[in-house]
Parts: sequence; structure tokens; C-alpha cells
Amino acid sequence: MIIEHAGYLPGVDADLVAWQANLYGPEGDQISVLLPVLLERQVVQLIGHVREQARLKLKSRPLGQIIDAIDLTISRLLDRQDPYRRRMDHLLPIITGYDREMVRLGLTSYLKTFRKPQLQRFLAEDFTNPTILDSFQPLPKGGLGRAFGPKILTHVWAGNVPGLPLWSLVAGLLVKAGNIGKVPTAEPMFASWFSQLFAEVAPELADCLAVVWWQGGDEVSETAVLKESDLVLGYGQNESLAAIQSRLPVTKRFLAFGHKVSIAMVSAEALNASKVSATARLVAYDVARYDQQGCYAPHMVFVEHGGSVLPKRFAQYLAYELAVFEEKFPLRPLSLAEASGIVSWRNMEEMIPGGQVFFADTGSWAVSYQTEESFLPSCLNRTIRVIGIDALTKVPAILAPFSDLLQTAGIAAPPEELVTLANSLGEVGVTRIAAIGDMTSPEAGWHHDGRFNLLDLVKITEIDGRAEGAADQLASYDD
Repeated sequence: MIIEHAGYLPGVDADLVAWQANLYGPEGDQISVLLPVLLERQVVQLIGHVREQARLKLKSRPLGQIIDAIDLTISRLLDRQDPYRRRMDHLLPIITGYDREMVRLGLTSYLKTFRKPQLQRFLAEDFTNPTILDSFQPLPKGGLGRAFGPKILTHVWAGNVPGLPLWSLVAGLLVKAGNIGKVPTAEPMFASWFSQLFAEVAPELADCLAVVWWQGGDEVSETAVLKESDLVLGYGQNESLAAIQSRLPVTKRFLAFGHKVSIAMVSAEALNASKVSATARLVAYDVARYDQQGCYAPHMVFVEHGGSVLPKRFAQYLAYELAVFEEKFPLRPLSLAEASGIVSWRNMEEMIPGGQVFFADTGSWAVSYQTEESFLPSCLNRTIRVIGIDALTKVPAILAPFSDLLQTAGIAAPPEELVTLANSLGEVGVTRIAAIGDMTSPEAGWHHDGRFNLLDLVKITEIDGRAEGAADQLASYDD
């Protein structure tokens, strides 16, 4: 049996750490992951070490050197012959249950968004002059300003999609924070491997980040970490995030990224005989990729009447394409609760007057066609609702009551209609407009849930313009 150690614990003697063994994968192909169980004093020791090392080695380091270190780490992970990448390709499918080829292709696509040019775009999205992270720079209003990241930035990650921790961890490094990441039990290894490799690539920065774990509900460990943090990023279900918020001192900042729902929209122009198959295939890809576990995957598709292919017929095209994807990228093994949820969802959809459900006998996908113009999320795991609608311009009004839940809208429509819809959708709370087929792969520097990736993490220290003038009067060259 393969044994892997999760976590990355600089400054803590691993021999003094207790480890909890968790088994992942089907019988006969299991791996054992040892999860670190830290005592409260070890947590405090670890965070103190990371804080001090970040102060000494990260805060004053030029941003370009940090970008180079991340870029080199990513280059290693893009090399499929690299030992770390080979472990990811081999073991992440076992840990997560996702199809091996889906993980391999998904990782490559995702990792490419963290290469040097993409990191520079990442910075340019939030800072007109990224060197404000290195030194005081002129401000448009006058005076000078410098951006400072938190001494300790804690990340509480979710485990629904492999690799997601990389987004916030890279952001933390770019703002020169000492980073503490808490991995989820569902997928504890990606962030662990990345941190271990980063330490090899940039040994001078090896102690500026750490990866820890604690059992859900362990208030002692969680409270110890939260107490030592300056800023906390939380990802996951709203209930879990609310529990973190309740234990966080009022003086600490908390940025929560909770449950969101995404939708797709298909215009009549995308439904002619030459385009409908490709459109359905792209929607099916967004549904099948990681089984809709990301917030940016569609739950429902609004399909416009007036094309040469009717919305109900489009639902059949979509069902066919999901069947094809099941052959190429099989659905991961579902829990009993998940499988039962699909059956219940399908039964409820079949009871709606005027609707019809197309599904696989194996339960690996289901497409519900409905004429009722409503907002009703699916139960995930390749289940989706197709809604026939007279005009896509009616969709924003349907979504408006659910503003707090909205994230991505994938749109297949001509340019003028795309912009018109984007304006209306933005007004009701949608924060990202994507092409169909790109919903589940955000581009580098996207504003997650409409927020800034880096600006939200820093504080700006300003030197008032008048202070510059006053200092000038005391200079040796003043007459």
C-alpha cells in the first residue's frame, strides 16, 4: 500500500507530531494518507516560525524573485515526467475518485494559468503599479503608498475540485504573507505536494508557508490558528464558514467564499443545424468536468425558442453528449446519499407538468427538460435542467431573487446580445460571464465572486503628500 504524508510543517519536529491514517480509494487500490494532528502548542510554534521567516525572507524580497520561484514550481508540475507531477497524476484520481484522464488534463489546463505571464496579469488586474508591493510608489492623488500583506494569512480550503488551493496560496505569496493552509480531509495532498516542491525550488522561502490539517469540529486547533492569524480566507459550505466566523475575534478580517450557483444560456442563433451539436458538446463539458463540484459549473441551461432546433430537442442533444462524456470521462463513484439524491431529483423533475427527463440507466447523468421558467438548482453529479424560454432577456428577472447565490453565467450568443445580457446579469448579481465550454476554467486573474484577489489581502500605508513637502524643507539641499 502506498503511504503519503499530508501537510508541510517547517519549524516543527515531525517525530513529535501525531499522525492520523486515512484510507482513500477502492479496495485493492487504496492509499494511506497520514494527516498531521498538531497540539495547540505545536500550532502556535509553527505559526510563529512562519511569521518570523516571512518577515526575514519574504517581506523584503523583490516581487520578481517570488514570481520566478512560483513559475519554476509550476514548470516542474507541468512536466509530466517530474516525480511530483507523476504522483499527482497517479494518486489524485484515487483520492478524489475522479476519472484519471480528466484529472490529468484538468491539472495541466489549470496549472498553465499560474505561469509567469499569467502571474503578471494577475498582479496587473489589481495594481496599476505592482511594485507598490516592494516599495513606496507615487499615488495618483499625491503622496506615496506601499501595499503590505498580512503577517499571517490563513487559508481554509474546500476539497471539491483538485488543485483549487493553489489560487489563494499563490495570491498569499504574491502579497508576501506568511501562509498557513488548512487542507480538507477529502483531498489533503495537492497543497501538500505543491508546498513541498516549492520548498525544493526556492529553499530560501521554504519556511514562509505551512500546510496543516485538523478534523472538522476541532475547535481547539481551529481557534488556535484563528487567534494567530491576521486575515483568514475561507472556502466551503456556508454553515462551515459561519462557524469559522463565530470563532474569529472581531479584530481579525475574514473573507468567505461560500456556496454559489452558476447557469448557462443558449441563444436561438446557437441552435441552427450546423452549430447545435457543438453547443451541446460545450455545455456537456462544463457539466461533466469534475461532476459540477465547482461553483462555476452550470446547474441549469436557459435555451431560447426561435432557433431551427427547439429547446426540448436541444435537451436531447445535451443528453447524447453527456452519454459520450461518460464513455470518455466516467462519473466518479458516488456515495449512497449522492446516488439517492439523483433518483429523488429525477423523480421530482418528472412530476412537473410539461417536462421530460432523459437519463442514463446507470444513473451517471440526467437531463431534465422543463417549460416552467424558474430558478431551481440541480443536485450536481451530472444532472442538469434545460429550460425553454421565449427570450434570454427574461432570464435576469428570474435570477434576481437569488442574487446572493449567483456566480458564473455561460453564454452562447452573438456579440451585441452578449454585452446586453452581461449588463442585465451583472445588475442582478452575476459576477462572471464566460463562453460556453469555459465555465469551469476561469482565466488568470479573474475576480472570484466579483472580488479582488490581491487588493483584498493588503493594507496600504500612505505617506501624505504634505509630509513629503515638510520633509523636503529639512533636506540638506534646502535653502
